Amino acid sequence: MKILENKLIKPGEPAVVVGSGRSGIGAARLLHLAGAKVRVLDKKSAFSEEFKAEAAERGFELLGGEHKPEQFADAALVVPSPGVPIAVLEPLLEAAGGSKGRPEWISELELAARFAVERIIAVTGTSGKTTTVGIAAAMCEEAGKKVFLGGNIGTPLSEYIVNREKIGEQADILVLEVSSFQLQGIRNFHPEVGVLLNLSENHLDQHKDMAEYREAKFSLFKNQCAADLAVFGESLAEEAGKRNFRAAVDFFRDTGNFTKTRLLGQHNRLNMEAAFLAVRHFGVSLEAARRAAEKFAPLPNRLESVAEIKGVFYVNDSKCTTVEALRAALAGFEKPVLLLAGGVFKGGDLPSLAPLLEKNVKAVGLYGASRAIFEKAWKNSVPVSWDATMAEAFARLRKQAVPGDTLLLSPATSSFDQYTDYKERGADFRGLVSALMPGCLETGLEG
Repeated sequence: MKILENKLIKPGEPAVVVGSGRSGIGAARLLHLAGAKVRVLDKKSAFSEEFKAEAAERGFELLGGEHKPEQFADAALVVPSPGVPIAVLEPLLEAAGGSKGRPEWISELELAARFAVERIIAVTGTSGKTTTVGIAAAMCEEAGKKVFLGGNIGTPLSEYIVNREKIGEQADILVLEVSSFQLQGIRNFHPEVGVLLNLSENHLDQHKDMAEYREAKFSLFKNQCAADLAVFGESLAEEAGKRNFRAAVDFFRDTGNFTKTRLLGQHNRLNMEAAFLAVRHFGVSLEAARRAAEKFAPLPNRLESVAEIKGVFYVNDSKCTTVEALRAALAGFEKPVLLLAGGVFKGGDLPSLAPLLEKNVKAVGLYGASRAIFEKAWKNSVPVSWDATMAEAFARLRKQAVPGDTLLLSPATSSFDQYTDYKERGADFRGLVSALMPGCLETGLEG
């Protein structure tokens, strides 16, 4: 086996990966390629049969169950998956420290970036990341550049590095979505262009407080130099002004450059402006960017137009997991909205949405968890009902819909009370809409 040269870990040294999802598997494969002795931990023992076979072939040690300090004691390096809370990891590493001292930990993003020679655009923010990186990649491709799109979505960067070494194909630009959890574990990560779209309360179930979350996001820019570019939304001008950046700084705003688009809402026009500022740094022209924006299709579960049935529009925004994402969604509609919301509330200022609800929303159909939180915040602003499941809430709102209305799933919560993830939640919504289409049985619903 060819060992990928690096200064991070020596051949034969133990490395521990925490989590066996796609990110963890990518990290394990990359560490193996770097010559490390790999141990993979998974609290739920969720090792697939395919990965077990690969581990046996490559000599990975797989350990399931509760994590223990001794599992980290001999590690030269620890790589936690993004979903592993640092508050849980840190005490384990502290307890594991022996004569060799406490093991070092870095994120999978940092690990993979140590092997990247390509130019990097990295995008973070509370909402809009996935759409923005998708548009940025499309703009670069329209200009004839070879792009890898991944990171916190789709393909982890470590998986790209392993495949690059295997097949010898290299991208011109890496366009990466990066999360606050990944950024907490960076040391030398250095994007040529960094983009911070926005900031609002999010992930406070895993971050200690808003200050920790904010600092994780701004760490994206800490290793940039004068030749680099830092891009921010105008809403972050005051916060950015308090900090010293070595990179050039620019702010995106709606300039009217991207009016021909299939994407809904002003926030998506802002996402396009952010993407263009990022790719312009790499020589992409406004003309190429406009062509890409005009062709770009809405991503699944992100203000996705599902259908128009008997004059009622059905829109799936299942990826909306925060109050600010809901604010952006509602601001983009001129037609009356029937809003489906509910799930595991992650924090945020729900009462501040009252003026927008009064202006744009006919009724709210809540379902699942967090009923009391939503009802208390909104009951004096808009008619609010509650049902145990989305299907029941959907049926209730459907009976109120008239031609010209939009029935919008935009939950402002995580999905984990009733669904595996936001994708399953969105699929459920699409299924409910499909049942209304001609030829389908409309059980309990008026056509």
